[in-house]
Amino acid sequence: MTAMKHGALSILPLALGAAVYGFAFGLLAAQVGFPWWGVGLMSGFVHAGSSQIVAVERFATTGTVLGAVLAGAALNLRYIGIIASLSDMLDGLSLRAKLLAIHITGDENWALTMAERAKSPDVGAAFLLGSGFVMIFVWTASTTAGALVGAVLPDLERFGLGFAFTAAFIAMARGLWRGHPQVLPWALAAGATVAAVSLGMPKAYGIIVGALIGLAVCAFLRRWKAAVA
Repeated sequence: MTAMKHGALSILPLALGAAVYGFAFGLLAAQVGFPWWGVGLMSGFVHAGSSQIVAVERFATTGTVLGAVLAGAALNLRYIGIIASLSDMLDGLSLRAKLLAIHITGDENWALTMAERAKSPDVGAAFLLGSGFVMIFVWTASTTAGALVGAVLPDLERFGLGFAFTAAFIAMARGLWRGHPQVLPWALAAGATVAAVSLGMPKAYGIIVGALIGLAVCAFLRRWKAAVA
C-alpha cells in the first residue's frame, strides 16, 4: 500500500498537466459532435490520450468510424513495446491484476515508473498501479468535463486549443530524453514522420513509420556498439 501511495503522489504533477490537455481534448471532441458521455466512456475504456486525439481528428476529417478506429489502433501499436517492458515487473500477479495494470498504464505513468525503477529496482507493480489509477481518473474526469463545457460553447479551434496536445507531447518527450546518444534515432524518426505525412500519408500512420525507423536505428546502434566493444 505504501508503494501504491508513493506512485499516486509521484504522478500528481504529470496528472495535472494531463488534466489540462484532457480538458482541451474534451472541448474539441464535443465540437465535432461527440456527446459528453461518449467522451467519458472512450477515456475510461480506451485510456490512450494520443490515440483518442488522432481518432477524433480522423472522425472530424473523414466522418467515418472505421477510419477513426484504425487510426487510433495504429498509434496504439507502441503499447506492444510498453507492455513487453513491463513483463518482469508484472511477473507473479494474477491474470486479472495483469490486465488491470496493462489497461491503466499510459505514457506518463509508464515513463515515471521506468524512471523510478532505474533509480531503485524495488519499484514495481504497486507503484505502476498507484500512478495508473490516478492517471485514468484524472484523464476520464478532465475529458468528460471538457466535453460538457464544449457542448455549449462556440467554435474553440480559433483560440488555438489544439496546441495543448502538441505542448503535452513535447513535455512528455522532454521527460524521456536521455542525452546525446538519442539524437540520431530521434532525428531520423522525426524526419521519417514529416516525410511520410508530406507525401500524403495519414498522420497516425506517419507516426508509426517514424517510430519504426527510430527503433531500427536504435537496434542498429546497439549492435554496432556491441561489435566494437
